Amino acid sequence: MKTEATGTEDWDPSFADLDAWDTARALERLHESQLAAVAAVGPALPALARAVDAAAERLKHAGRLVYAGAGTSARIAVQDGAELLPTFGWPADRVAFVVAGGEGALLRPVENAEDGAATAEAQIAELGVGANDVVIAVAASGETPFTVAALRAAKARGALAVGVASNAGTTLINEAHHDILLATGAEPVAGSTRMKAGTAQKVALNLFSTMVMVRLGRVYRGLMVDMIATNDKLRRRAVRMVASLDGCSEAEAASTLAATGGDLKTAVLVRRGLGVAAARELLLRHGGRLRDAIAGADRR
Repeated sequence: MKTEATGTEDWDPSFADLDAWDTARALERLHESQLAAVAAVGPALPALARAVDAAAERLKHAGRLVYAGAGTSARIAVQDGAELLPTFGWPADRVAFVVAGGEGALLRPVENAEDGAATAEAQIAELGVGANDVVIAVAASGETPFTVAALRAAKARGALAVGVASNAGTTLINEAHHDILLATGAEPVAGSTRMKAGTAQKVALNLFSTMVMVRLGRVYRGLMVDMIATNDKLRRRAVRMVASLDGCSEAEAASTLAATGGDLKTAVLVRRGLGVAAARELLLRHGGRLRDAIAGADRR
């Protein structure tokens, strides 16, 4: 067995006595390894920035975010994509998932699913992936056959391909348009990439998707201005956001939101004296970016 901690399949000798340590010590060391995983995202920030800008440019043209992966990586990717609708109002038909073993594999492992290259290609084709789409292929090893096949198939169809992996020099890193290397090294429990690699993937995907949404105008002044208010808590939040952005009372904000069908951006512009139709047209003209629309309204 190799002893140098150079990749996700290596053994870390510093954790050889993990099962012999008392619980407090073991948790302290595992916590340290998680902090190291978060730190491993730092060197990838320039690559993430380039990927964000490229993705936002594609997505301006009605493209989709397509997440691809197997096992732990797929589960983390699906969590990221599933949160885009409630948080940022990202349309449900503009996010898709290519998962080894299908949806059932998100809850239970499916034997040999990660080896199904042909299945990945078929899923990409079935989705009709094209030039406006952004495919985010995630695999800790960087060599998972299903995920590599999904990336290659997406590239062949003209999509922007983003590869996220924890091992340098791997196929996913080498063949992606934008490679996000999260060099987390050996795991505390050898090969268990739900630990360090998984944590780094979660952080990187959070950063990527959040900044894509920011670039697409779905965040203004640190607020989720495209949020879908699907319950009382979120409806109260929307009222507070309009009141904060406009300086009006919460009663006035609630009344304006009712007049705009709960559309927060439109409500903010209506509070500045525009009619509902004019506010929506102004937002459309500025690509949904509230900051630019407010500047346009103020110039009137």
